[in-house]
Amino acid sequence: MSTNTVVETQYAKIEGYNIAYQDVGEGVPVFLLHGIPTNKFLWRNIIPSLSQTHRVIAPDLLNYGESDMPTDVDVSINAQCRIILKLMDALGIASAHVVAHDIGGGVAQLMAVNAPEKVSKLVLIDSVCFDSWPIPEFEPMLEPGFEESTSVEKFSGILEDFIPNGVYGDKVPVKEMIDLYITPWSNEKGKSAFFRNMRRLNKEYTQAIAGALHNLPHETLILWGDKDEFQKPKYAPMLADTIPDSSIKWIEGAAHWVTDEQPEAVSESLVAFL
Repeated sequence: MSTNTVVETQYAKIEGYNIAYQDVGEGVPVFLLHGIPTNKFLWRNIIPSLSQTHRVIAPDLLNYGESDMPTDVDVSINAQCRIILKLMDALGIASAHVVAHDIGGGVAQLMAVNAPEKVSKLVLIDSVCFDSWPIPEFEPMLEPGFEESTSVEKFSGILEDFIPNGVYGDKVPVKEMIDLYITPWSNEKGKSAFFRNMRRLNKEYTQAIAGALHNLPHETLILWGDKDEFQKPKYAPMLADTIPDSSIKWIEGAAHWVTDEQPEAVSESLVAFL
């Protein structure tokens, strides 16, 4: 799907906030969960093939993309998990496959542990887990005073420089990625929202459920770019060793943004697994 393909953004009111989402196709539902600093457009090249056989729902997490960006609300992965489960209820979906990238993977792990009956199959793509976050690249932004002393322009520039560090090949549409992923943050409201998200980037929730992953009943695919410098490849076998019914599929020659770098390989893996 090119960015010229228009998929309508819909909204659901969850806990008083508008959660934006795309809803495409028919069949068994699949939720696609993005991470930081991306949004639902992370899945723009995956939705066309997946929606041939499934109902695909790709939301923006609260405080991301086109969802509301409230100034005084919990946006931890624990809160995001609760909101996605309520979105499922609002859409009348009893259970769904969950495919998740980056911190979306943390949300998905919490969903599988806290509401196992809501999750059919689970796919974790270059996912945060255990103690894998926050990544060193983000740590300077967590320093006291950084947000206040950084203009919107400078902050947008930092993110624009960050995105290319998550790709491995030179055939990746980096400009398109920057336009889609950085635009929501490129104003005062977006910048403030980003830093609120950043302040909740801690490993307490993924570490708290690490033991519970041993009991997951879900068939799980762990999909990982073998060149990922953000979520290190070492975490893929750690997840596989912990989740009983799991397998690893490596996306070779790809770094963190695997859905942008190798959408065909990711789509094929998802279609085959689901």
